[in-house]
Amino acid sequence: MTTAIDPSLDLTLHRVIRASRQTIWRAWTEPALLQRWLVPAPAQARIDQLDVRPGGALETSMREGDSEFVPHIDAVFLVVEPDHRLVFTNAVNSAWRPALPEPVAMTAEIVLGEHPDGTDYRVTVRHRDPAARNLHEDLGFFEGWGSVTDALTTLVESGEAS
Repeated sequence: MTTAIDPSLDLTLHRVIRASRQTIWRAWTEPALLQRWLVPAPAQARIDQLDVRPGGALETSMREGDSEFVPHIDAVFLVVEPDHRLVFTNAVNSAWRPALPEPVAMTAEIVLGEHPDGTDYRVTVRHRDPAARNLHEDLGFFEGWGSVTDALTTLVESGEAS
């Protein structure tokens, strides 16, 4: 079951990706693939923990150039429906402690649906209140999530994730 989208609280992204749901799922759930597209280029991602099950950890770091890796995502998976749906939140960290993530707490839902041209890829990022939603948008949600979705698309459409 997915929750209805509330435009005052949620940010959404939609693409049709010319790859199978299984290939996109692998790109989301295999560390070697996930680190290739998870952060906007030219930054680099490192997958510190990836336990793809309800309650499992999602912990990543990122760096620019030759700098040290710094924390990026510290979250837990809430819903895992293979080849169809992933939901995670950073409001609870990978150690199952309540968190106050910067710059904003969110719950992200990734839904992979059937499409005649490949996969209907939908992202919904939910926020506590309109101020958090607006802050996330102002900080570049569409540019950031859009650029990593473009990188995901390039990876899976090239066949490198098959």
